[in-house]
Amino acid sequence: MRIVIDASQIVYETGVSVYTRNLIHSLLDIDKENTYQIIGGSFRRYSKLKKILDELTIGKKNVDNTVFPSSPALADLIFNRIGFINADIFTGKSDVFHSSDWTQPRSNAFKVTTIHDLVPLLFPKLTHSRIVDVHKRRLARVKKYADWIIAPSNQTKGDLINSGFSKDKISVIPEAVDIGFKKAKKADIEALLKKFHINEKYLLCIGANPRKNIDRVITAFERVRVKHSFKLVVVGEAKDATVARNVIYLGHLSQDSLVKIFSGAEALLYPSLYEGYGLPILEAFHLGVPVLTSNLGSMMEIAGSSAVLVDPYDVCDIYQGILKLISGRKEYIKKGKETVEKYSWKDIAMKTIEVYKKSIH
Repeated sequence: MRIVIDASQIVYETGVSVYTRNLIHSLLDIDKENTYQIIGGSFRRYSKLKKILDELTIGKKNVDNTVFPSSPALADLIFNRIGFINADIFTGKSDVFHSSDWTQPRSNAFKVTTIHDLVPLLFPKLTHSRIVDVHKRRLARVKKYADWIIAPSNQTKGDLINSGFSKDKISVIPEAVDIGFKKAKKADIEALLKKFHINEKYLLCIGANPRKNIDRVITAFERVRVKHSFKLVVVGEAKDATVARNVIYLGHLSQDSLVKIFSGAEALLYPSLYEGYGLPILEAFHLGVPVLTSNLGSMMEIAGSSAVLVDPYDVCDIYQGILKLISGRKEYIKKGKETVEKYSWKDIAMKTIEVYKKSIH
């Protein structure tokens, strides 16, 4: 088979970028039978995108890559709005076309699309209106033109079915931790903590918008402070959340800084109201950081009994859960490490190839 993968989103340092990069790396590592063309479009980040794709494909004999000097807005216009332009004009004939997170072009190939979550549609008030509009248009095109959908969780699969997708054309393929996501050295962790003036043990939250449930976490944390002298460190901006004593907001962090702040945490507090997947749970398990998360959706799906599960709408339950996590820290670290071993990019790549093979039938 000749397989085309749109890797345009790989330059933006998001969860979709991590997925795309690791999937391509693993496919090229294990698959010697099929040929691949990795394509991408970017105007402002053309050089960066080309460098990433060159590094991913270097030394591989069954792949080539092509970068187009076009912005996401232009791709949206050409493929999602105008709509009649066939991607085969740019890629040549292929057996499979695996689309990116933003565009769903027409193609004569078997069209596969990965949908990570439906957050913009489920939480429109928490998402920029332009992004909501783009996702509505794209989802309609995916429903009309895609032959198969890959979802990372049964939660996202259920959301797709509720949105009118056929349950018989969705494969659930859970994702794994970024291959480069490794525990930071003690000296590097200490240097970063000094930079942010963090001089106590701390509990970590990833994300500060209302969907991440930060206000309830802070209320529960303030009760915990009566018994334990932790800080609460939040990766995200304070503008959408409560400002309180002993809570430190770090804003956006680079991947390198995120690994360091993650590595030094006593625990991850992640009782989100909704996640299409919830990769930070696996990242915490991988780094030996115990986790508190929600007893619903994809979070319970991933964590199971390896994390403390709480009702995210109940502050008292979150409070009790934090105390349970602190007292049983070693036990939950052990459980988390056992769980994360079940998720590998090699396995994800193999399952994705099985989806590609559906094009033969």
